[in-house]
Amino acid sequence: MYQRVTPVPTVITVRQGVSAAHPAAVSPGHLILRMSSRALGVTVADEAASFRTQTSYDADPVFVMHRGGKIGIEPTVEVPDRAALAMAYTPGVARVCSAIADQPELAGEYTWTGNTVAVVSDGTAVLGLGDIGPAAAMPVMEGKALLFKKFAGINAVPICIDVTDVDAVVAVVTALAPSFGGINLEDISAPRCFEIEDRLRAALDIPVMHDDQHGTAIVALAALRSAGRVVGKELGAMRAVVCGAGASGIAVSKILLAAGIGEIGVADSKGMIYDGRDGLNPVKAGLARVTNASRFAGAPEAALRDADVFIGLSGATLPEDALARMAPGAIAFLLSNPEPEIHPEVARRHAAVVATGRSDFPNQINNSLAFPGVFRAALDVRATTITENMKLAAADAIAALVGDDAAPDYVIPSQFDERVAPAVAAAVAAQARLDGVARS
Repeated sequence: MYQRVTPVPTVITVRQGVSAAHPAAVSPGHLILRMSSRALGVTVADEAASFRTQTSYDADPVFVMHRGGKIGIEPTVEVPDRAALAMAYTPGVARVCSAIADQPELAGEYTWTGNTVAVVSDGTAVLGLGDIGPAAAMPVMEGKALLFKKFAGINAVPICIDVTDVDAVVAVVTALAPSFGGINLEDISAPRCFEIEDRLRAALDIPVMHDDQHGTAIVALAALRSAGRVVGKELGAMRAVVCGAGASGIAVSKILLAAGIGEIGVADSKGMIYDGRDGLNPVKAGLARVTNASRFAGAPEAALRDADVFIGLSGATLPEDALARMAPGAIAFLLSNPEPEIHPEVARRHAAVVATGRSDFPNQINNSLAFPGVFRAALDVRATTITENMKLAAADAIAALVGDDAAPDYVIPSQFDERVAPAVAAAVAAQARLDGVARS
């Protein structure tokens, strides 16, 4: 059986200075790290274990990059003298406070809330590491905040909370909400994440999005539209099998249904989900009623016979012969990260288009293509929520950037494609106005 591996850094350059590609990204004296990697037969667990045995983290450039955190806060105005201080703070600030007390909507214009998002996690489903707690989740939330700023110019504050009860999470985030223009939920385990997002959306009049669900779904739909161009198949003619019924798997399935996919079936750890199957939680039971029209049961390998699309979001291993039995022109999205369901090079033997969630293979499906532009638009139009149509508009905008240039190794733009966030923001803002959720 093929042994899956995780790339680890092998050539690392550390220098001081300013990046030529992104001169505004760092200031002089900051570290810039460039890494190239290759597969060395080391698993994620092996890497984590090796880190724990090191006597000093100073020798590891990844830890060097993270020292002191990856983000900070800087003033946006100068306060060079007493007159400026009197405007920025007391007594002048009281005039702004009083105006906002009379007209709360002014907060979006005269405070940072109009361009600031909270990135909130309880640490229960962090990357592929699982329930590692709020303190250990902070490096990921900092990274998310960094991407908000880099790709969309949005201030984002990482907030890791030490509560996991649904009622408590909702209460904490609701209490924090007045300080922000939007809430990005991150790395919260399923099925709790569904109820938490639904309740916060109902309670708050600012956009709330669980990015593990909807960011991944938006980008997967965009990539599938482009992959359909490559293999000559319309979305409405495709039959897809999704392995994984967690937050991402369910969200991907729902957006594909909304976009008009021909048929879709979803598998969890117990096999294919179908209406009437014992032991389904309410979320899966609802999904079962609108999926798996062919009523496949048992392991997903049987459902993959003659299927057009495989989307992996489960972390399970997929046998090579299951891909071999798919329809001609098959599409395989191996999105479990960092360990794909099957090695991409193996998948290429049987699938016309292969995508992963990793940056070391072509066609990386990563939610960073979606959330910066979606929140940029939501903040700019002061949206009260993020609608399903806004998510579909985001996917269409990303796919349009690929357009007729779609090829087996190019079904999705790069995260560093500077067209992405503006295109997504424009499409989402227009849709927000059409949906009647824009306040400006």
